[in-house]
Amino acid sequence: MTLHLILLLLAAAVLAVVACRSLGLPPILGYLLVGALAGPHALGVLPDTESAHRLAEFGVVFLMFTIGLEFSLPRLFAMKRIVFGLGLAQVLLTMLVVGAGAMAWGVSWQASVALGGALAMSSTAILSKLLADRRELDAPHGREVMGVLLFQDLAVVPLLVLIPALSQPVELLAGEVGWALLKAAVLLALVLFVGQRLMHAWFGLVARRKSSELFMLNVLLVTLGFATLTEVAGLSPALGAFVAGMLISETEYRYQVEEDIKPFRDVLLGLFFVSTGMMLDPVAIWNDALRLAVLVFLLLAVKLLVAAALSRFLGSSPGTALRSGLWLCAAGEFGFVLVVRATDTALVDPVLIQPVLAAMVLSMIIAPLIVHFSDRVVLRFVASEWLTRSMQLTQIAARTVATEKHALLCGYGKTGQHLARFLETEKIGFMALDLDPERVREAAAAGEPVAWGDCTRRENLLAAGIARASVLVVTFADIETTLKLVQRVRELRPDLPVVARSREEEDAEKLFEAGVAEVVPEALESSVMLATHALALTGVPMHRVIRRLRELREQHYALLRGFFHGATDAGAGVSDVDQPRLHAVTLDADAWAVGHSIAALGLEKVGAGVTAIRRRTQPVVALGSETTLQTGDVVVIRGGAAAVAAGEERLLRG
Repeated sequence: MTLHLILLLLAAAVLAVVACRSLGLPPILGYLLVGALAGPHALGVLPDTESAHRLAEFGVVFLMFTIGLEFSLPRLFAMKRIVFGLGLAQVLLTMLVVGAGAMAWGVSWQASVALGGALAMSSTAILSKLLADRRELDAPHGREVMGVLLFQDLAVVPLLVLIPALSQPVELLAGEVGWALLKAAVLLALVLFVGQRLMHAWFGLVARRKSSELFMLNVLLVTLGFATLTEVAGLSPALGAFVAGMLISETEYRYQVEEDIKPFRDVLLGLFFVSTGMMLDPVAIWNDALRLAVLVFLLLAVKLLVAAALSRFLGSSPGTALRSGLWLCAAGEFGFVLVVRATDTALVDPVLIQPVLAAMVLSMIIAPLIVHFSDRVVLRFVASEWLTRSMQLTQIAARTVATEKHALLCGYGKTGQHLARFLETEKIGFMALDLDPERVREAAAAGEPVAWGDCTRRENLLAAGIARASVLVVTFADIETTLKLVQRVRELRPDLPVVARSREEEDAEKLFEAGVAEVVPEALESSVMLATHALALTGVPMHRVIRRLRELREQHYALLRGFFHGATDAGAGVSDVDQPRLHAVTLDADAWAVGHSIAALGLEKVGAGVTAIRRRTQPVVALGSETTLQTGDVVVIRGGAAAVAAGEERLLRG
């Protein structure tokens, strides 16, 4: 391979990623489109050479190695009903239907099997990201989609063994398939039973050298070594890489290996998709656009009907079944791997490859749009979905109908549950919304006020009693979902204080601008606690450590500024009534304080003070004696019980 060609491939990959990131599309589609435009059938910038394909095949090797690393027997066992029930049935039935359609089109049965396997795949990269972004991984359809995707990833391994064998003459086919499967079984048995101990010992030996360069070189050696071993045995190199990943997944070095191999995998996989796109002929596709549109429609319709019907047959609700079908109906990246394998072995006619590849690319482009409108489609075509949704809202509302001034918790994971224990200790009511059905089922069975529901939905917030709540707490750290939630809260209850988590302090600024009352950055809290423990262990007196901790928190949390000083610092000998507390007062148009400055309020006369002001048009309001209050302001005052009551009276009536 020439340096000129390598530079061209790298330049194309960079352009693809930049363009897709700008448009919010998966990079895979960019690689395919760049390959099609710059390939030999269009501009001819990238020549279709054997060396280019050989380099790109390494991307598949590293991809299969990564899948092997993620292989987990406990995970498979936990999802066995979905993985080996719905997943297996979806792949086999889709292969059967697509294969029958291809044979009716005049394609040989061997090529039909290969095409059926390729088109049965869905995009793990696209769908897993969409599920995570929409926080639907734990939703019923999310679990089905992930289970099917997991089986599809595993199904690629036997298909990579089967496809080359199908290219043999019919009279030799049974023997070739049997021989290939036997070799794969023997190789897997030897490696799994003998290789685990050797792999663990070998990686331990390398790790003890404490050299990151040596460790990375060893990862490359093992990956390519196993790929070469299976290639010499007459099997796919990707199978060897998958086995190597499986072996390493059982060791404690798995996560380090995954980080080391990721740059190589992503770069080479990008080159693979560029080379796959080079097989597309844009002119031929344009001239046959009508047939291509029909093919895309048939692909989406067949996979949708198969997945939805199987999901419904296995006991899912009509709404869940239709959602699973809509999510899984597009093609996937492993389909391209199988198509390229079938083309390399001359199993499929190159003329047939053009519409198939184009249909797969278009379906992947359409996939995010299908997912975006999936809820509307389900509500339109599944009559029972309205009843199910109303029952969920009724259950949520029934749990909060008798509550008032409660805390609304968005998310009931470990953080939410710890917070709930604090609230229970102070006898403060709460209502929690969570999207994990098993967690909700167990918590509800234990009597916890928890319900299944998406906290970003307007109807769920209303049913959870947002109109009567005193505070809303976001217990997860997903910045995009939190911003969406805060916007919904501002529409329903502009005066409701929101407390949120963030991973980084940069995210905290976005949340403050959106109107969040207080943000707890995880990075800050962990660094603060590390610092205090380090100070204590280095001999700094404990009272100075505690003072430093308070000073650090006061600098970052507006609601705590000045809160720890004074006679009530330790809380000893002071009644609970006299302990300082915070209270939010919303100023309507008739409130006396509107138009007055903080200095003119005279709150210090009643023992109260202003700690923060929240304003919808100006989320961060600087506090000063001359700051003038406006209609709609939420003023947070601090003081004892009597002082807070007197301060509220002063703000509203003067």
